Amino acid sequence: MTFGPIHIDHIGIATNSLDEGSTFWRLLGLVEGASDETIADQGVKTRFFSTSPIHESTKPSKVELLEPTGENTPIGRFLDKRGPGIQQLCFSVGDLIGLLAHLSEHGVRLIDEVPRKGAGDAWIAFVHPSSTGGVLVELSQRKE
Repeated sequence: MTFGPIHIDHIGIATNSLDEGSTFWRLLGLVEGASDETIADQGVKTRFFSTSPIHESTKPSKVELLEPTGENTPIGRFLDKRGPGIQQLCFSVGDLIGLLAHLSEHGVRLIDEVPRKGAGDAWIAFVHPSSTGGVLVELSQRKE
């Protein structure tokens, strides 16, 4: 079975402030996205920074900064419990619905059994850390 192409889309980093969290990534020379985005139903503001593409035909991996819109949001609770840092690893996939069904059939614990809208107009679903060795994994499929 193939659900690809599959590649690392981005690493999500929780931060108390997008502006404070951006300093290092700018100094490193990553390319800042055109605008920030608020995803109200997830209680988060996001800002993306792109790395350089490995090949001309590949999309670059990104760093996504995540600022909570309030304390009682997933990122707000993450920051309260763990402090700033890596919150999730996201893989871009070619067939999100098929992959979710495949993972579920094999006993993988899913947070989202049905994709939902995420940042950048992508469809996303999360896999529970208990099935991934302790890492919150986001799966993403961009609208074509």
